[in-house]
Amino acid sequence: MTKLAPSADPATLPPLRGGIVPVTLFQQNCTLLWDDASKQGVVVDPGGDLPRIRAAIEKTGLIAQAIWITHGHIDHAGAAAELKDLLQVPVVGPHKADKPLLDALPVAAAQYGMSGVRPLAPDRWLDAGDSVTLAGRSFEILHCPGHSPGSVVFFNRAERFALVGDVLFRGGVGRTDLPGGDGKALMRSIRDVLLPLGDDVQFICGHGPGSTLGEERRTNPFLQAG
Repeated sequence: MTKLAPSADPATLPPLRGGIVPVTLFQQNCTLLWDDASKQGVVVDPGGDLPRIRAAIEKTGLIAQAIWITHGHIDHAGAAAELKDLLQVPVVGPHKADKPLLDALPVAAAQYGMSGVRPLAPDRWLDAGDSVTLAGRSFEILHCPGHSPGSVVFFNRAERFALVGDVLFRGGVGRTDLPGGDGKALMRSIRDVLLPLGDDVQFICGHGPGSTLGEERRTNPFLQAG
């Protein structure tokens, strides 16, 4: 569990800390974010393996305020309904365009041999221009379709940090061959929405190690073509 970024105002905001819990056969990055002083935090993309997520919450002492969902695929949202019942907190996100994916979570789970998965009805849908808060910090919502129609990014402008789901990876981009995928829309989301945020922005992605937008702009082969 590590400090993600210096706070915008160290006198008033203690460090924001985070940890990654790899879940499901896809090794998806379920992310825990919390305020170092109050322990108030969120669980991002609880895709499955609920006992592992629960153990990580207990180990860190995180006091969950919400569950944030970047998009509706099974490996990101599969355990969200059950975790909501356990924590008694709202589910926030993704964009409503992913409602068909969330409604069909049990069907997707059966395809991968996952049991006990329920459809997910978020307490709040998100759209571009919205914001959510965590322990006094504001995260802007960016709608970034392409990997899925309703993919969203959570961006903390003050601390130069983003949760990008499966939109962008270190050395790669989200796949677009799943239902609702759109390769051209994905590249527009990356080039027109993410990269203009600035090279210094650090991000956690849905699978594998994180990176910075600048590193991906310079070296990601999918961003060099054309």
